[in-house]
Amino acid sequence: MKSNKLIWILLSVLLSILLVGCGTSDNSEDGESGDSGDSGDSGGETYTVATDNNFVPFEFLDEETGEMTGFDMDLIRAIAEEAGFEVEIESMKFDGVVTGMQQGKYDIGIAGMTITDERAETIDFSDPYYDAGLMLAVHADNTDIESEDDLAGKVVATRSGTTSETYLQDNHPDAEVETFPGIVEAYMDLEAGRVDAVMYDVPNVQYYVANDAENLKTVGDVLQGEQYGIAFPKDSELVEDVNEALETLIDNGGYDDIYEEWFGERKYDTESSE
Repeated sequence: MKSNKLIWILLSVLLSILLVGCGTSDNSEDGESGDSGDSGDSGGETYTVATDNNFVPFEFLDEETGEMTGFDMDLIRAIAEEAGFEVEIESMKFDGVVTGMQQGKYDIGIAGMTITDERAETIDFSDPYYDAGLMLAVHADNTDIESEDDLAGKVVATRSGTTSETYLQDNHPDAEVETFPGIVEAYMDLEAGRVDAVMYDVPNVQYYVANDAENLKTVGDVLQGEQYGIAFPKDSELVEDVNEALETLIDNGGYDDIYEEWFGERKYDTESSE
């Protein structure tokens, strides 16, 4: 009886050893499979990405899915996949994105942010990823404003804390500049006749006039050729990884696919408008 009991104990121990060995083998295979999915060397880290909460078509809330969507969102997710890290999107007012980068509160900022010397003093930028500029929108029946030369004495709306506000202050002291925390509020005031014009980033103006406005039009030339960059806190180690991933997407056509989805073919070259 004791002999049979001893045999069962030995068999149980042997079976346990075999099961542990099989479990270790399975875990090892899973780990190798997961690592092979990383296309970068950032170790699968998760980084917080600060973005504007309403800058169509670059970033805005998809009401059906409850997720942020747009050109910038597709681009930063593609960059993250290429670089081998994860992103967690946090949306806020544009001013909060700039401040968050300056304070090191977030790891990455992408919000149609123009690269300027002033901003570059307190935050780092990636290589440029989008050529932009400024444009005027007026009411469809407005015949008084055909270009920026006609802004003297007019009420011109824009978004606070943006390069368009700075441009108006520097170049049109005779215009009355009215700023809003969100650009949609400026467009609504223009449609209601409470302001004479709106000046803002070209892609946003063109998109709003074509898709959301019933009685607005664009006038004049593209002003002040600008370039958008991805923002980082000063001395961020992510800049190099993001630049490499961005360059890869440009070279392999991934960037073009995202661009064409949101904008179609390029309609202008900011270098010729400066």
